[in-house]
Amino acid sequence: MAERFDLGRVIKLDSAPSDPVRIPLDTSANAWSCELAGQRLDWGTDVRRLFGYPTSHCPQREEVVTLYEESSRAAMERLRAHAIRHRRGFTLDIAIRPVDGGRRWVRLVTMPVCEGKAVTCLKGWKADVSHLYGDAAPMPVPAPPLSRG
Repeated sequence: MAERFDLGRVIKLDSAPSDPVRIPLDTSANAWSCELAGQRLDWGTDVRRLFGYPTSHCPQREEVVTLYEESSRAAMERLRAHAIRHRRGFTLDIAIRPVDGGRRWVRLVTMPVCEGKAVTCLKGWKADVSHLYGDAAPMPVPAPPLSRG
């Protein structure tokens, strides 16, 4: 039986969850993942919109990190390296310059996906939190479902 670790819970992949709290992370429009081998990104539609991309665009990591403001990019890269090395998640608010202009603050929630003791993927959510910083117009993006367990 296949299993996957999701926010501290083990989800049996062959069982179809009916409780929305147990729905796997990658069904959310503001979910993202990055396969470490090849740096392949998979983004939900709302994540694409946050960065100003059309929903059909398949972003490449090397192009996306150029949209981060320098201090946010540096902090994200340090935390990302730590997350991979120590198999830990992190949450960070980042400032970006979307391709369609302006400035936006994005909450980046990241967790590792491991095979054995090796991190093979990072995944999580990205949500607009510009309203918390007051210097950018917020974009309505639904918050991720909260776990009750």
